[in-house]
Amino acid sequence: MTILIRSRPLIRTITTYKSITTVPFLSQEPQLAGTPPETAAITTTPLPPNPSSGNPLYNEHWRSPVVPSSSSIVPLPFLRQSSLSRIEEISQTLDVHGLMNLFADWMTTQRWEEMKQLFEFWIRSLDRNGKLNKPDANLFNHYLRANLMMGANADDLLGLACQMEDYGLVANTASHNLILKAMFQSGEPLSWVDKAVKLLERMIQTGKEYKESLPDEESYDLVIGLLFKADLIDDALKYVDSALKSGYKLSMNVFNECVRSCVFNNRLDILVSIIDGCKKTDQNKGLLPPWNMCTHIADVALQADNSELAFSSLGFFVKWIVRGESVRPPVLLTVDEGLLVAALGTAGRTYNAKLLNGAWEVLKRSLQQTRAPNPESFLAKIYAHASLGQLQNAFAALHEFEKAYGSSKEESAEELFSPFTSLNPLAVACCRNGFVTLDSVYYQLENLSRADPPNKSVAALNCVILGCANIWDIDRAYQTFAAIESSFGLTPDIHSYNALIYAFGKLGKRDEATKVYEHFMDLGVKPNEMTYSLLVDAHLIKREPKAAISVVDEMVHAQYKPSKEMLKKIRRRCTREMDYESDDRVEELTKKFYIRMGIENRRNMLFNVEYNTEYAG
Repeated sequence: MTILIRSRPLIRTITTYKSITTVPFLSQEPQLAGTPPETAAITTTPLPPNPSSGNPLYNEHWRSPVVPSSSSIVPLPFLRQSSLSRIEEISQTLDVHGLMNLFADWMTTQRWEEMKQLFEFWIRSLDRNGKLNKPDANLFNHYLRANLMMGANADDLLGLACQMEDYGLVANTASHNLILKAMFQSGEPLSWVDKAVKLLERMIQTGKEYKESLPDEESYDLVIGLLFKADLIDDALKYVDSALKSGYKLSMNVFNECVRSCVFNNRLDILVSIIDGCKKTDQNKGLLPPWNMCTHIADVALQADNSELAFSSLGFFVKWIVRGESVRPPVLLTVDEGLLVAALGTAGRTYNAKLLNGAWEVLKRSLQQTRAPNPESFLAKIYAHASLGQLQNAFAALHEFEKAYGSSKEESAEELFSPFTSLNPLAVACCRNGFVTLDSVYYQLENLSRADPPNKSVAALNCVILGCANIWDIDRAYQTFAAIESSFGLTPDIHSYNALIYAFGKLGKRDEATKVYEHFMDLGVKPNEMTYSLLVDAHLIKREPKAAISVVDEMVHAQYKPSKEMLKKIRRRCTREMDYESDDRVEELTKKFYIRMGIENRRNMLFNVEYNTEYAG
């Protein structure tokens, strides 16, 4: 017996000879007796048929011949039996290491069925010691993967994973991930989501004792993706937060789905916390949504006045711009300027200086010094600084604005620097704390005018004049107006005179306001629509609708159209003063300019006033 055992390897090495087949249908060509091989006729082997000739042995390509079953030399059942026999023979010659290497080779060619068969033969075979082969966890995972690729569902894989205990194995992270992947790939996420969550929680609990079973990035991605597919947003976001706190990296697909779900379900604050969590980790701070999604995030954030999310969207824009500039040839990306103007407005409303500076930097980077920002961008920046109380920065932005558009000859350019409209937020900010703020601003402007180079601005001083008028301080208003020419060496413009008229008219000094008007008319300064509106208000405060109507007539003669609000104020005063003549003139003006004053008839208004007067008497 010892001799036989020792001779077994020798016998295996010798049995490499091929035996003569006994299959009766292997044909042999008959030859004539007595004909020596040397004198036999020499025949040339013909070329294979042309694949494009439509030969039935080929199916569209000569590399994939299709042999009809009726003409097969070897029956198909025999081929199958030969393949299984070959796999069974291989299973008897491999150890764990050799089987792992073979599986690694077969995975590249996707020979899943053969992997499954070989593993099943192998675990029923004996090793060198005469014991049944025992797989390890990694080898068993190859078996699970083969079943997964062959279409096994999650329940089948769970059953196979339970068999690992029979071999003294504990399912590791890769084992569970294969099961989770089967759940994720199923067409019914709702039917698997509970099992997936339970499996993940089991991995977390088991991992406390067996570290190799702890969930990894793929585990969280699969469960989170399954929760998003099942539209369970809250649960998905909970596990996203858990993954970030555990230091795992989110996949780009999960991150984009998280952003999309939060945006469309109005979970903006949660999205801000997730983005901040990604920024704190090196492995997640490079996550970047698509460009169109960044634009949508910014739009939604600005509509909701969510300054933090808006700032995060600006950070995404910067990353895209930098990425475009780094490629060759460079791709120059620009953010819509209207979107950035809205961001500046949100910064002013929410008092967020970080968003203000970020929006302006993105704007400059988008324009790439090809042109100056639009006037709306400058005005939004001035408004934001004024709202934040950063008056020095606001006047610096005003200086840039004047350099860009101060010399414009367009008709609309005059209105850009009006303290009553465009620059009104700055004028209001100048008197926020009364005369203390006004004096501080005036001294700052005075120092800037003495700097090198000097920075002098009539528009800035006009804001100070209007600020003085807002706090009913006519003395400071008049002194500031006089300082435009005496201290700063500048010439007052129409906005300067309008601010002074407003200051006098607000205190009921109608005559002084009229003298200001007559003064600049003598100087050749052309009044604008705001001038006539302020004069009308000054006359109405003194209860003189006829004088107000005369101002409107001058306004119409100067090719300006009275506003609906102006005529309403005059009619209201005419009604109270029972000035029917002036009221008729208002009626003529409404018909001339096609202004509809409302559903209430003016005669009814007069009747109600007369009735109330008699009743009061």
